[in-house]
Amino acid sequence: MTMTEQAAVLFLCNRNAIRSPMAAALLAARGGVAESAGIVPGEPDSLAQTVLGEIGLCVPAPPRPVDALKLGHFGLIVALSPQAQHRALEMTRNLRLPVEFWAVSDPTLVDGSREQQLAAYRMVRDELLQKVKDRFPTST
Repeated sequence: MTMTEQAAVLFLCNRNAIRSPMAAALLAARGGVAESAGIVPGEPDSLAQTVLGEIGLCVPAPPRPVDALKLGHFGLIVALSPQAQHRALEMTRNLRLPVEFWAVSDPTLVDGSREQQLAAYRMVRDELLQKVKDRFPTST
Protein backbone atom coordinates (compact mmCIF):
# COMPACT_ATOMS: atom_id res chain seq x y z
CA MET A 1 0.00 0.00 0.00
CA THR A 2 1.54 3.31 -1.04
CA MET A 3 0.65 6.72 0.34
CA THR A 4 -1.63 7.51 -2.57
CA GLU A 5 -3.61 4.27 -2.08
CA GLN A 6 -3.82 4.56 1.67
CA ALA A 7 -7.00 4.86 3.70
CA ALA A 8 -6.79 6.32 7.19
CA VAL A 9 -4.58 4.39 9.59
CA LEU A 10 -5.32 4.11 13.28
CA PHE A 11 -2.27 3.67 15.51
CA LEU A 12 -3.29 2.08 18.80
CA CYS A 13 -1.28 1.68 22.00
CA ASN A 14 -1.96 1.49 25.71
CA ARG A 15 -2.42 5.15 26.71
CA ASN A 16 -2.12 7.12 23.47
CA ALA A 17 0.61 9.26 24.96
CA ILE A 18 3.87 8.16 23.30
CA ARG A 19 4.04 5.45 20.62
CA SER A 20 0.71 5.88 18.85
CA PRO A 21 0.80 9.70 18.61
CA MET A 22 4.43 9.55 17.46
CA ALA A 23 3.51 7.07 14.73
CA ALA A 24 0.51 9.15 13.65
CA ALA A 25 2.61 12.32 13.47
CA LEU A 26 5.33 10.54 11.49
CA LEU A 27 2.88 9.12 8.94
CA ALA A 28 1.03 12.42 8.60
CA ALA A 29 4.33 14.22 8.00
CA ARG A 30 4.92 11.89 5.05
CA GLY A 31 1.52 12.71 3.56
CA GLY A 32 -0.50 9.88 5.06
CA VAL A 33 -3.80 10.04 6.90
CA ALA A 34 -3.40 8.87 10.48
CA GLU A 35 -5.05 9.06 13.88
CA SER A 36 -4.06 7.61 17.21
CA ALA A 37 -5.81 6.29 20.28
CA GLY A 38 -5.16 4.25 23.40
CA ILE A 39 -6.90 1.48 25.21
CA VAL A 40 -7.37 4.12 27.91
CA PRO A 41 -6.23 7.73 27.60
CA GLY A 42 -3.08 8.69 29.42
CA GLU A 43 -1.56 12.06 30.11
CA PRO A 44 0.37 14.03 27.48
CA ASP A 45 4.05 13.07 27.56
CA SER A 46 6.57 15.90 27.45
CA LEU A 47 9.47 13.69 26.34
CA ALA A 48 7.47 12.43 23.36
CA GLN A 49 6.78 16.04 22.43
CA THR A 50 10.46 16.91 22.84
CA VAL A 51 11.76 14.18 20.53
CA LEU A 52 9.11 14.91 17.89
CA GLY A 53 9.97 18.60 18.17
CA GLU A 54 13.59 17.77 17.37
CA ILE A 55 12.45 16.77 13.88
CA GLY A 56 9.91 19.57 13.47
CA LEU A 57 6.77 17.65 14.45
CA CYS A 58 4.38 17.72 17.37
CA VAL A 59 1.96 15.35 19.08
CA PRO A 60 -1.18 15.71 16.95
CA ALA A 61 -3.88 15.63 19.65
CA PRO A 62 -4.43 15.02 23.35
CA PRO A 63 -4.62 11.36 24.42
CA ARG A 64 -7.99 9.73 23.78
CA PRO A 65 -9.54 6.30 24.17
CA VAL A 66 -10.18 4.06 21.18
CA ASP A 67 -13.79 3.68 22.33
CA ALA A 68 -14.36 7.33 21.36
CA LEU A 69 -13.64 6.57 17.67
CA LYS A 70 -15.75 5.16 14.89
CA LEU A 71 -13.69 2.49 13.15
CA GLY A 72 -15.55 2.71 9.84
CA HIS A 73 -13.26 5.22 8.13
CA PHE A 74 -10.03 3.37 8.90
CA GLY A 75 -8.42 1.02 6.42
CA LEU A 76 -5.92 -0.41 8.90
CA ILE A 77 -5.22 -0.57 12.62
CA VAL A 78 -1.58 -0.77 13.67
CA ALA A 79 -1.25 -1.99 17.25
CA LEU A 80 1.92 -0.95 19.04
CA SER A 81 1.67 -3.11 22.15
CA PRO A 82 0.43 -6.65 22.80
CA GLN A 83 -2.48 -5.25 24.82
CA ALA A 84 -3.43 -2.92 21.96
CA GLN A 85 -3.28 -5.81 19.51
CA HIS A 86 -5.63 -7.84 21.69
CA ARG A 87 -8.07 -4.90 21.98
CA ALA A 88 -7.93 -4.23 18.22
CA LEU A 89 -8.65 -7.86 17.38
CA GLU A 90 -11.55 -7.81 19.84
CA MET A 91 -13.00 -4.65 18.29
CA THR A 92 -12.63 -5.84 14.69
CA ARG A 93 -13.79 -9.44 14.97
CA ASN A 94 -16.98 -8.61 13.02
CA LEU A 95 -15.39 -6.04 10.69
CA ARG A 96 -13.27 -6.34 7.59
CA LEU A 97 -10.57 -4.19 9.09
CA PRO A 98 -7.02 -5.55 9.10
CA VAL A 99 -4.90 -5.32 12.23
CA GLU A 100 -1.11 -5.33 12.18
CA PHE A 101 1.17 -5.59 15.18
CA TRP A 102 4.40 -3.64 15.35
CA ALA A 103 6.48 -4.65 18.37
CA VAL A 104 7.80 -1.31 19.62
CA SER A 105 9.30 -0.97 23.07
CA ASP A 106 7.87 1.35 25.71
CA PRO A 107 10.46 4.07 26.39
CA THR A 108 9.01 4.77 29.84
CA LEU A 109 10.56 1.51 31.02
CA VAL A 110 14.04 3.07 30.78
CA ASP A 111 15.30 4.51 34.05
CA GLY A 112 18.11 6.98 34.33
CA SER A 113 18.89 10.59 33.67
CA ARG A 114 16.78 12.81 31.46
CA GLU A 115 19.34 12.33 28.69
CA GLN A 116 19.12 8.54 29.00
CA GLN A 117 15.33 8.73 28.87
CA LEU A 118 15.45 11.03 25.83
CA ALA A 119 17.78 8.56 24.12
CA ALA A 120 15.16 5.81 24.65
CA TYR A 121 12.42 8.05 23.23
CA ARG A 122 14.60 8.91 20.23
CA MET A 123 15.17 5.20 19.57
CA VAL A 124 11.41 4.60 19.57
CA ARG A 125 10.82 7.63 17.32
CA ASP A 126 13.46 6.47 14.85
CA GLU A 127 12.19 2.88 14.90
CA LEU A 128 8.64 4.08 14.22
CA LEU A 129 9.86 6.31 11.40
CA GLN A 130 11.62 3.38 9.74
CA LYS A 131 8.54 1.16 10.11
CA VAL A 132 6.32 3.91 8.64
CA LYS A 133 8.69 4.34 5.69
CA ASP A 134 8.83 0.58 5.07
CA ARG A 135 5.09 -0.02 5.40
CA PHE A 136 3.83 3.12 3.64
CA PRO A 137 6.27 3.99 0.86
CA THR A 138 5.65 7.17 -1.04
CA SER A 139 4.76 6.73 -4.69
CA THR A 140 6.97 8.32 -7.31
